Amino acid sequence: MRRTKRRNYLAPIGGKAACTSSPEGRRGIGNSNHLKLLICRWCDCRALKRPKWFSLIANAATLLLLLAGCSGGVLEPQGPIGAANIQILLNALGIMLVIVVPTIIGVLVFAWWFRASNTRARYQPGFVYSGRIELIVWAIPLLVILFLGGVIWIGAHALDPFKPIETQEKPVEVQVVSLDWKWLFVYPELGVASVNDLVVPVKVPVHFSLTSASVMNMFFVPQLGSMVATMNGMVTQLWLQADQTGELYGQSSQFSGDGFSGMNFIVHAVPPDRFQQWIATTRQTGPALDAAGYLALLQPSQNVAPFTYRSVATNLFDDIANQKFPPGPGPQANSDAGAVRPTGGAH
Repeated sequence: MRRTKRRNYLAPIGGKAACTSSPEGRRGIGNSNHLKLLICRWCDCRALKRPKWFSLIANAATLLLLLAGCSGGVLEPQGPIGAANIQILLNALGIMLVIVVPTIIGVLVFAWWFRASNTRARYQPGFVYSGRIELIVWAIPLLVILFLGGVIWIGAHALDPFKPIETQEKPVEVQVVSLDWKWLFVYPELGVASVNDLVVPVKVPVHFSLTSASVMNMFFVPQLGSMVATMNGMVTQLWLQADQTGELYGQSSQFSGDGFSGMNFIVHAVPPDRFQQWIATTRQTGPALDAAGYLALLQPSQNVAPFTYRSVATNLFDDIANQKFPPGPGPQANSDAGAVRPTGGAH
């Protein structure tokens, strides 16, 4: 029986046929559709796989557009501390680009110059050492590190959380207590308090004193800047200021148990007159925050809706920081802390 030898290559397009063992080859390729089918058969359908790259590019472009629509983060500061933090970030980025951009350009230039077809490029297989190259390779990174260290050193001292914001306005005192899993804000000079709801006047410095009634946590308002830890039995301080009216997102930035995902709050930056109105309204609604009310609030709860207290016991924050109250239980195995709210909590 006569056997036809199978060929593993395609004849030139200008030839009579390709792969004469196949029916298409014996009849000849009469149109472009036959040629495409034959190429896909013998070349693993590469032509059909190319659209995947276009799909990847389209998905990447869509993702970039979605990210471009993000707002309310650290790149949109609403106060002097946040703006100073962004300036440090941009300065560090600019310093690093001084070495990153020339490196990328150098890689492309070297790849183009030492291409196989360039006969003018010198190939030196015996090259071992160059003092000039060593100087460049080590001096530039060292200068970058020195500049970065200087920027960070100056910025860290200028943005010391304990350092007051220079202004003619009288600062507002706010005492912050991180609980399981909610935030307590006490206004000691005004005699009111709120849970998961922070109201501050614009263009007025706010002095925060922070502690924790349970596990360690992190207080962070991205658009105002400076994330600060809260720890049981200790008091940390922070100065912030909102320069524009609006609602800012605040959060716990350290995992602390089951209710961590709902441990966030809204910062209401309002004009001074509306702030005074809020204080007056708060003094007329809600329960009183005394020792019994605090012990009820101390119990673990998740996704707690904001509410206020019309009055606060004297030195409550100091008693919490000095551990005169027992600490919160913290995360418990197989716990079922529901979305609870202390009795009488009206907002």
